[in-house]
Amino acid sequence: MKVMALNSKGSPVTERLRTPTPEPATPVKMLAILDKLKAQMPSFDRVTVGFPGVIKDGKTMTAANLHPDWIGYALKARLESHWKKPVQLANDAAVQGYGAISGKGVEMILTLGTGLGSAIFIDGHLCSGLELGHHPWRKGKTYEEFLGRKGLKKHGKKRWNELLEKAIEQTAHTFNWDHLYIGGGNAKDIKFKLPAHVTVVSNEDGLLGGIAVWRFSEGKA
Repeated sequence: MKVMALNSKGSPVTERLRTPTPEPATPVKMLAILDKLKAQMPSFDRVTVGFPGVIKDGKTMTAANLHPDWIGYALKARLESHWKKPVQLANDAAVQGYGAISGKGVEMILTLGTGLGSAIFIDGHLCSGLELGHHPWRKGKTYEEFLGRKGLKKHGKKRWNELLEKAIEQTAHTFNWDHLYIGGGNAKDIKFKLPAHVTVVSNEDGLLGGIAVWRFSEGKA
């Protein structure tokens, strides 16, 4: 879990604070940690939250790598009521994508971490609900089973790189993206030359994208 305060231009005004995700990763435990992290931040006007799951109508609809108590949880309303600040809630890969995209054409982001995050944008507008990580891909298994952290440990870096290269090619054929961005903690393990129009982006975009979420939502991008 990470937090950072940004100014209106999206530049950091604090260091990034990090703390391990609790076990079990229930709403009660995670919101208690957020309260502690918030107390270490300066005064702020609004909040952006990136959550690893499908977001609809301010609710967390899935939580494959967290806890089932998150399914259907009204996180946006809960934070707005508790913190008395306006909140934007989006999938965590989407938030990182907002920090990276140009806002032109079809742009996609894949995040390589515990699982496989994904988001796709058309002219800067997020196409909500994409969970490519859970889509069947090879031998009846999902993209995430091959390319998530467990897949990296199981197959080793060499085979994982081969699979990632194939997955990039597959997404190009499936989504016809104009640009693909790759983020997440395991992006550092990429060892092959990336195709044209594929860019590795910093994990900082996952925080700096918090301001971009507001810009795009207000039509100011």
